[in-house]
Amino acid sequence: MTQALTPADELRGAGLRVTAARVALLETVREGDHPGVEAITSGVRDRVGHISVQAVYDALHALTAAGLLRRIEPADSPARFERRVGDNHHHVVCRSCGVVADVDCAIGHAPCLTPSDHHGFAIDEAEVIYWGLCPGCSTARNS
Repeated sequence: MTQALTPADELRGAGLRVTAARVALLETVREGDHPGVEAITSGVRDRVGHISVQAVYDALHALTAAGLLRRIEPADSPARFERRVGDNHHHVVCRSCGVVADVDCAIGHAPCLTPSDHHGFAIDEAEVIYWGLCPGCSTARNS
């Protein structure tokens, strides 16, 4: 049985310096459900004490650039982050409460969609966001 990598192992593997804040940030994002910067900052502070919001932004940028995190930006919503990277999955977003859930590629191979005109681009990823109402908001609206 293969043992899962620790956040410190992941950071080292990506060529990044291991710090308590980066480890706490990876753990916070892993435990969250597509958290935003505010929730991530709070989670990191719960684990390591004070950290500036700018330091969280800097770490998020470094971890996203290294491929350890994925940043998504649904329209009219602050950026959200997740640990699920490299599989070109998509998202569904509730128009009412903003909850986000993962959606696997519907059909075919990455990038999941073939555009009608690729304009000469070598496409390697598709970002699809499905919009609707989550079960809770849908039930509340119909009550």
